Amino acid sequence: MSVRIAPGSPIAVLGAGNMGSGIGQAFAQAGFPVRLYDLTEPLVHKAQERIETNLAGAVERKKLTHDQRDAVLGRLFFSTDLTSVTQQARLVVEAVFEEETVKRALFEQVGSIVSSDTIVATNTSSLSVTRLQEPFPHPERFAGLHFFYPAFLNRLIEVVGGGQTSQSTLAALEELSYRLRKIPIRTADRAGFAVNRFFVPYLNEATRLAEESVANLATIETVGRELFGAKLGPFELMNQTGVPIAFHSMTSLEHAFGAAYAPTALLRRQFEANQPWPWQKDPPEADRMDAVRQRFRGLVFGIAARLVEERVASAEATDRGAVVGLRWQRGPFALMSELGLSDALYDVEAYAARFSGSFPVSAELHARVRAGETRWPLRLVRVDREGPVAWVLLDRPEVLNAVNSHVLEQLDETFASLAEVPELRVVVLAGSSPVFAAGADIAEMVDKDVAAGRAFGFAGQAVCKRIEEFRTPVIALVEGYALGGGLELALACDFIVAAAGTRLGLPEVKVGIHPGWGGASRLTRLAGRATAKYVVFTGREDITAEEALALGIVTRVVPPESIREEVGRIARQISERAPLGVQWVKSVVNRAVDSSMESALRLEGESAGHTFATHDRTEGMNAFLERRKPQFEGK
Repeated sequence: MSVRIAPGSPIAVLGAGNMGSGIGQAFAQAGFPVRLYDLTEPLVHKAQERIETNLAGAVERKKLTHDQRDAVLGRLFFSTDLTSVTQQARLVVEAVFEEETVKRALFEQVGSIVSSDTIVATNTSSLSVTRLQEPFPHPERFAGLHFFYPAFLNRLIEVVGGGQTSQSTLAALEELSYRLRKIPIRTADRAGFAVNRFFVPYLNEATRLAEESVANLATIETVGRELFGAKLGPFELMNQTGVPIAFHSMTSLEHAFGAAYAPTALLRRQFEANQPWPWQKDPPEADRMDAVRQRFRGLVFGIAARLVEERVASAEATDRGAVVGLRWQRGPFALMSELGLSDALYDVEAYAARFSGSFPVSAELHARVRAGETRWPLRLVRVDREGPVAWVLLDRPEVLNAVNSHVLEQLDETFASLAEVPELRVVVLAGSSPVFAAGADIAEMVDKDVAAGRAFGFAGQAVCKRIEEFRTPVIALVEGYALGGGLELALACDFIVAAAGTRLGLPEVKVGIHPGWGGASRLTRLAGRATAKYVVFTGREDITAEEALALGIVTRVVPPESIREEVGRIARQISERAPLGVQWVKSVVNRAVDSSMESALRLEGESAGHTFATHDRTEGMNAFLERRKPQFEGK
C-alpha cells in the first residue's frame, strides 16, 4: 500500500501552541486542509488569533494578497475533539510540549482512531523517536518531523527515522517537505538529531566563555555573528527564542552525551532569573576575539565530525541544516575546508583536551588529515541507480541547485564514471528537490575577472558537451526553475520533460553577461534564430513550461505531482529498446543538425545497415516473430 501523501490530503496537527499553530499555517499555505487540535477552547482560539496575526503581517509585507490570506484561513479548522480532527487525516503531526509520558499517551490514543495507512509524526526536538513510536500500533508509519521555529517561515525540517520506521515513510515525508517549500534533511534518532546537537552546545559555550572571563558578552556575540555569518549571535538569539529553551535542551544533551554537554552555572542562573542577556552593556574587546573563535570552532567542528562518524547525518545534511535552519552563511564542514582540515583538527583537539575524554575527537577527521586532505568533500551531485536507469541529481536545494565550480566538477566526474557502466541504458538529469537549477551561482561569479570568467564558461561548456555526447540518452527533468546555466545544462540533454508551472529562461543579460555554456547556440539549433534571440535578448525568466513547449524548447509538459513517475516510465521504456540501436541513432540525429541532407541520409543509412550485424537485431526480430519480449544485451 502506498504511503505517499497526495496534494490536498487532510492534515491533523495536535497541539496548537507556538509550534503547532506555525506548523498548521505552513500546511495551509501549501494548499492542505488542516485541522488543529488542543485541549480547551481558549487554547484553540489563541492559536487562531496567532495565525491570523501572522497572515496579516504577510499581507502587510506584500507576501500574500488578501484573497490568498482568506484562502489559507479557509483551509484551517480548529477543534477540541481529537477524534474529529484525526480520523480522516492522511498525516497526523504531534506538537504538544516536550514530555514523553504525555506524548506516548497521545500516540496510543491516536493509534485507536486513525486508519492503518495514516502516517503519524512527532515534532519533538529532544526525545527519542524510537521510544515515542512504541505505543503506536503501526510503528513503521511513525517518524520524527522536526520543524524549526518559526515553522511557517523557517525552511528546515529534520526527517527522523525511529527504530521501526519504514524507508517508504521517510521518503513520503521528504517529498511532503518539499511540497511545503521546505528543505528536509535526514537524521538518525540520536539526542539533538543533527542541528541542535552542535547548535545548542554553541549557545552553552558562549556562556562558558563568559563564565571563564575569556571575553565579555559583546565580544562573544560579535564573534558568533562574524564567524558563522549569522544575523544574530548566541546571546541575542537566546534573548529572542528564550533562555529556558537553551537550558532545557542542554540538560537533555547532557543526559545523552555526558559532562562535556552539561549546561553551565551561568546559563542555569540566567534561566532561573528569567532575564535577557545584557550583551550590549560593554563594547567588544578586539584582542580577545581570536580565543573565542578557536573555542567556537573546536566545539562546532568536533561535534559536526562526530555526527558524520556516528552516522547521525551526512556532512551535506549537517551543513544544509546550519545554512537553512540557522541561517548561517556557511556550515561547519564548509568552514573546516575554508580553514584547512589540519588547523580544524588542532582546534578540535585543543577543545577536547578540556573534558578528559568526554568530548571524543572524530577518527575520520584524524584520518583525513593524515591522508593530507585539506578539504572535507561535500557531494553536490548524487546518483541513484534503478537498474539500467541512473538518476543524476543536482543536490544544493538550499540555493535552488545553483551551479558552481564544484557542481560542474562533480557533474563531469559523474558522467565520466557512468560512461564505464556497461549495463546503463538511460540517464535522467534532475534536481534532488522540485527545482532543476536556478542558474549558475552568482555568489561565486561576482568576483571573477576576465580570465576566471572565461575558464568558468569553458568548464561549463565541457560539461554540457559531455552530457550531449554521452553514449546513452540523457533526459532532463525540469521543475520549479530551469534558468541560466540550469537551462543550458538541460538543453545539452537529448530532450526536456517539464513540470507544469516550471519557469525557464536565459536571463544572463539582466546581470551584465550572456549565456556561455552553449545555451544560445543549442537554443538556436533547437528553436531557430528568432526564438533564440527573443529568449536571450529579453532575459525573460518567466517562460512557462507550456510556452516553452510551444517554442520547441521542451518536449512534454507533465503535472508536477506525477512528473517523476512519468519520466521514470519514459526512461524504462527507452531502456527496454535495443541499446546499440538507440545509441547509434542518437549519434545520427546529433550529427544531422550540422550536416547537409545528403550527408545526413548517408550516415543514417550506413548506421542502420550496421545494426544488421548485431546480436540485438537477431534477438529483436526473432522475438517479434515468436511473439515474445526481446532480451537485448547491447551486442
